[in-house]
Amino acid sequence: MKPALEKHWHHLPQAEVLDLLDTEMDVGLDRFAVADRQKNYGPNALTERRGQGPLLRFFLQFNQALVYILLAAVLIKLTLGKWVDAGVIFAVVLLNSIIGFLQEGKALSALQALSRALTTEATVLRSGEKQRIDARELIPGDIVFLVSGDKVPADLRLLQVRNLQLDESALTGESLPVEKQAGVLEHDLQLADRSNMAYSSTLVTYGTALGVVSATGDDTEIGRISELIASAEILATPLTRKIASFSHILLYAIMGLAAITFAVGLWHGDSWIDMFMAAVALSVAMIPEGLPAVMTITLAIGVSRMARRNAIIRRLPAVETLGSTTVICSDKTGTLTRNQMTVQEIWAGGENYSLSGIGYAPDGELQYQGQAVNLDSNAALPELLRAGLLCNDAVLRNESGGWKVEGDPTEGALLVSAAKAGLDAQQIQTTFTRMDSIPFESEQQYMATLHAGEPPFVYLKGSVESLLLRCQNILLANGESRLLDAEAVLEQVELMAGQGQRVLAFGRLDVSPGTTEIDHQDVSSRLVFLGLQGMIDPPREEAISAVRACQAAGIRVKMITGDYAATAAATAAAIAGQISLDETLIVGDNPQVLNGTELAAMTDAELIDAVTGTAVFARVNPEQKLRLVEALQVHGEVVAMTGDGVNDAPALRRADIGIAMGITGTEVSKEAADMVLTDDNFATIQAAVEEGRGVFENLTKFMVWTLPTNFGEGLVIMAAVFMGVALPILPVQILWINMTTAVLLGLMLAFEPMEKGVMQRPPRNPKTPILTGRLIARIVLVGTLLFAGAFGLFGWSLDNGASDEQARTITVNAFVVVELLYLFNCRSLTKSMFQIGLFTNPWMIGGAASMILLQLVYTYAPPMNNLFHSAPIGVMDWLRIVAVGLLIYLVIGVEKSIWRRRDAKSTSEPE
Repeated sequence: MKPALEKHWHHLPQAEVLDLLDTEMDVGLDRFAVADRQKNYGPNALTERRGQGPLLRFFLQFNQALVYILLAAVLIKLTLGKWVDAGVIFAVVLLNSIIGFLQEGKALSALQALSRALTTEATVLRSGEKQRIDARELIPGDIVFLVSGDKVPADLRLLQVRNLQLDESALTGESLPVEKQAGVLEHDLQLADRSNMAYSSTLVTYGTALGVVSATGDDTEIGRISELIASAEILATPLTRKIASFSHILLYAIMGLAAITFAVGLWHGDSWIDMFMAAVALSVAMIPEGLPAVMTITLAIGVSRMARRNAIIRRLPAVETLGSTTVICSDKTGTLTRNQMTVQEIWAGGENYSLSGIGYAPDGELQYQGQAVNLDSNAALPELLRAGLLCNDAVLRNESGGWKVEGDPTEGALLVSAAKAGLDAQQIQTTFTRMDSIPFESEQQYMATLHAGEPPFVYLKGSVESLLLRCQNILLANGESRLLDAEAVLEQVELMAGQGQRVLAFGRLDVSPGTTEIDHQDVSSRLVFLGLQGMIDPPREEAISAVRACQAAGIRVKMITGDYAATAAATAAAIAGQISLDETLIVGDNPQVLNGTELAAMTDAELIDAVTGTAVFARVNPEQKLRLVEALQVHGEVVAMTGDGVNDAPALRRADIGIAMGITGTEVSKEAADMVLTDDNFATIQAAVEEGRGVFENLTKFMVWTLPTNFGEGLVIMAAVFMGVALPILPVQILWINMTTAVLLGLMLAFEPMEKGVMQRPPRNPKTPILTGRLIARIVLVGTLLFAGAFGLFGWSLDNGASDEQARTITVNAFVVVELLYLFNCRSLTKSMFQIGLFTNPWMIGGAASMILLQLVYTYAPPMNNLFHSAPIGVMDWLRIVAVGLLIYLVIGVEKSIWRRRDAKSTSEPE
């Protein structure tokens, strides 16, 4: 049984809070307490709200206009005593409902799996060790660390706070971030006024904090009012909504045609019962009932394929929009590059040093002019390396997969550079204990740490600009200091940045004895400048080919970096030689670059004019990303934007495709994004675009395949009624055709591999209709030929002595054979199946073989003859059926060949 922890935590002193929760701030819970409490409290998760039960979801499958028509037909058949016909029609309705129920269940399971894949993590202190765990494992009494960008994983009583601000809009509706503190508050305070509490599902927008878990799961405030955040994600997209709308319009049109058919039949003197069944047959024939199901399955297959290629789709519309992307704005670090920063050059005491080795492995050495260096030769050198080691929150570990950094890659590079120079990180960190720190924030552009010493001292690292504003002197090689020459430092920065390096500056400040805390004011001046460390992040090899593939597909790639302007230009120049960011925007060796300062000075109109002619955006803050997205969209671009920070959320939401980083991204950015990259790799974006194009193409292929059948069936029914002859196909037979071919033939197009040229075509205009004029003409052509062939075979068979059952069996088989052969034609909208490979889709071969076997059973098995009014037919009948199918296949092959020649001629003609 779960122990009760109903307390007014905000009103209790810290010591009492810790005592009640039986935990220690400096140690946390031990593993025995963790195991015991996890049994008592269970997982830190909200109990899933009960949605529609399975029985209700099943009965809702019958809530469709088409089903109502079929059920009415069942009742009429029962009234007339035609039990077999009624049973067959009802069995088809039941089967269709079961298939829909199972598909919906799979969709819900997929969404639940996606929810599990995007779990929240938390940083906790257990047994005195800092750990990163799944937030579901949190229990009351856990000590939790919060940093900017985190989602608060449980209800916390704050113990230590530094400039903490939370977005509590999901809980309180307050639109602005709320400042937090750690003191004791009055007893009778509303939830929104409890400033020493951090509540589950709120977001850290600024600062850091340490807190103790006071409630988890359903006991949290968000758990008590879960209606605020409970939402059912609907498996619907713009495309599926268009299809639904199309189906409704088609339904009304068919109902009108059915009424006309009914009236014409009565005018001919036919019975109203026969004409009602003819009207039902027409309705069943012309509605593509398998279309919505196949759409959903095709989208789900696309999402599954993307997941296998490290792209998790959070919102299904992204699958469609990806195929239309025209511009990708990508962060440089970790996406286009390896995200394994490597220090290559050090400037200390007026001298330049180099470091060998690449990556996080501390293999290499510190060199001066190609020779190994003794640290004693330059007093500024060990001080600079020590600053990089201590003013650092990263951890370097040697794990089974190699050396890895927990934390910021830039800080990881500083740890590696110190290790290469021979510094013992553990010894130095023990000797100079950290007493306080100022975390890095984008607004300040630096981080500072206070360390024990005689006297205590502060190390500060950050951008060159922020350090130069705060430094007064510079440390020389002989250990003395003199007045800082900012121009000399900037000259050195330009040289290092010109080689594509990211440059960090370092400073030191001795403080008064007894100092235990620091703030921004304490480090605003009087620092001693220690030197520079320049590092690079080499491009990913796979990103090189991915960018080129995007450019071949008509997609332009723009690089966004927070690097120093000169660094950005040089880095882009270095990468551009291999990646070719935007060949049209690279002049000589230098791409066109805009920095954040220039962007800030631009009006919206000026930015709109400049944005298309720029390949690299340097020193861009998250707010400026939003302006870039909006400026590109003014030009009609479909923009994909990457982001990983808290403040990237507006740009990610505004972009047509927001892309968050799965490894380095904050919870805020992931929630704002449409897609999450589990490997933070640009090549995954290219793969997702490719899959998006493939999914849309397969959906189009299915529509081009299925609609001619419905059109042809409808023409056959209407022609028979208008001509006053027997129906060539009965309603149960139409249901047989539509259901079996949709499952065994049409669905196979969802598994069709992407054609080779899918990434050599320009992006699809999202305003373009699903079916172009050329495809509509093909649908009409195939439907008309199908009508002529089926109706002709029916009439010819009757004229040559066949019974009604045999003639109808021939008609049904004609529809199926034509659909089967036309299916292979639809594997490509422009090429023949021999050009794309006959056996490249084994699902297609299996489906066709199953369909042929099923038709033989339909034709020759006595039970099927009784159920569907079919009859055995002869070999010559089959030959005539196959001849009609081959003729239609050849006609469409010629039609595609004509269009290929016209397209080739139009592209070869000079403009």
